[in-house]
Amino acid sequence: MTGARMHLAELNIAEWKIDPNSLRAQPFMRAIDKVNAVADRSPGFVWRHQDESGNAISTDHPWSDQNVIVNMSVWESAEALEHYVWNTVHRAIYRRKDEWFAHMRMAHFVMWWVEPGHIPTLDEAKERLDHLHAHGNTDTAFGWEHLPHVKLWQSQQCG
Repeated sequence: MTGARMHLAELNIAEWKIDPNSLRAQPFMRAIDKVNAVADRSPGFVWRHQDESGNAISTDHPWSDQNVIVNMSVWESAEALEHYVWNTVHRAIYRRKDEWFAHMRMAHFVMWWVEPGHIPTLDEAKERLDHLHAHGNTDTAFGWEHLPHVKLWQSQQCG
């Protein structure tokens, strides 16, 4: 399946390595609204998951560990998501992730194509992440390296 007419869904999970209510976590917590506001205004943005209070970083999810937070969104194209991730304020927060979040030994980021208008569920997203973990990059679930036409991730990603 190609992404020519499809939208791109993404899920990112992270596990706190510090108390999210601590002073050390405040730079991240204060940045969430700004980062999400930039996403909401970004070209190609379609939708993002929010909990009942409107927070895009959710702890109400199908993962058993309550230290895990999830972020999920849908974009019109891989290029639109790539631009947002690597060319906005999001990049600065991403570069600081090791201050707040544990290194995860399994896949923690996944993308997949969805029909325009489809809003993915967290259960669907978990299935995609589990698929990526079990099978590597496929057309069902993939990372940046599965999209040869987007390249910013190669020079920007953290180790």
